[in-house]
Amino acid sequence: MRRIWAQTRKELTQIRRDRLALVLALVLPLALILLLSTAISLTVHNLPLIVQDFDSSSASRRFADAIRASLSFHVVSWPSDRSADDALLANAARAVLVIPKNFGRDLARGRTSEVQLLVDATDSNTARIVQGYINQITQAFNQGLSRRQSSDAVRAQIRLWYNPGRDSPKFYSPGIFVLGISMFPPLLAALAMSKEGEQKTILQVYVSSITAAEFLMGKIFAFMIVALCEWLLSLVLLLTVFGLRIAGDPTPLIVSSVLYAFCVASFGTLIGAAIPNQGASIQAVSLGGFLLVFLLSGLIFPIENIPAGLRWISNIVWGKYYIEIVRDALLQGGGWPSMWFSVVMIGVIGLIFFALAWVHMRAMQVSA
Repeated sequence: MRRIWAQTRKELTQIRRDRLALVLALVLPLALILLLSTAISLTVHNLPLIVQDFDSSSASRRFADAIRASLSFHVVSWPSDRSADDALLANAARAVLVIPKNFGRDLARGRTSEVQLLVDATDSNTARIVQGYINQITQAFNQGLSRRQSSDAVRAQIRLWYNPGRDSPKFYSPGIFVLGISMFPPLLAALAMSKEGEQKTILQVYVSSITAAEFLMGKIFAFMIVALCEWLLSLVLLLTVFGLRIAGDPTPLIVSSVLYAFCVASFGTLIGAAIPNQGASIQAVSLGGFLLVFLLSGLIFPIENIPAGLRWISNIVWGKYYIEIVRDALLQGGGWPSMWFSVVMIGVIGLIFFALAWVHMRAMQVSA
């Protein structure tokens, strides 16, 4: 442990002496959150929606079929004995349409019947789309009713949950927060590691008594500290400038943040160990730390909207799981019951990165 700490202290000393690296690690992520969180606004489609029909009449089935016929929604199954709140907390759907009892009887008597739509408004843009589409479908359904029934016999009562103001930065800022942590700490780790190979100082490690695991852990711990410092500054920004708050149990966020710091530091160290060239390592980190997290993690648009041929890649993108945890902690508050799998996946992916880096370093030490 003494040799690991010595290696960690050496890396932190070098980072402290390099002011440009400190700015890159701590200031740029804050600017990234401020800029991108207020600039992104996209539309989505094929939204998962749950229909709870408590009437089971011919009229309620026709109304539910009108929802299913829309290309804007993908109706998913959900047990009728479970509440709509559970569906939203479990991320089973983005909205729940509740058709009450006596729906068909009220329509047959020419009365107005109200259906309830519960929308997950953590993504305010999606909430607006759901609201507009449901209103359009309802109007089309009303026009198909018989003349003796009112043209507005069915009215949808919309309730926006988690983000009632439909504030877009509250949805995008947690994702940009994760993007910053996914980019800058692994970039610094990759540069530090590739520099060792580029300048041949890694040869001193091969002839020393430090093992490959100790050398890697010393590097990783140093950049974990950098990542956690960035995490703390960025979280303060989210809680102050963007008005977010910890919605539920904070322990999944805390545990996953430490694991994610380990994951991104291990990823950067792996890239630097495998590519002993600083320019090439920057490009490799940019691909994994930026493009994959930015495009395939659900940061910009729902994963359901990604083409099926590429959608499977999101299952191995570490940022996807951490974004789910951060959004849950700051907006929904589902806690461990809904987020435990994402926490485990971050730890597993981090261990895979470390194991690959260790295998590469161990092979080089043996060959030397």
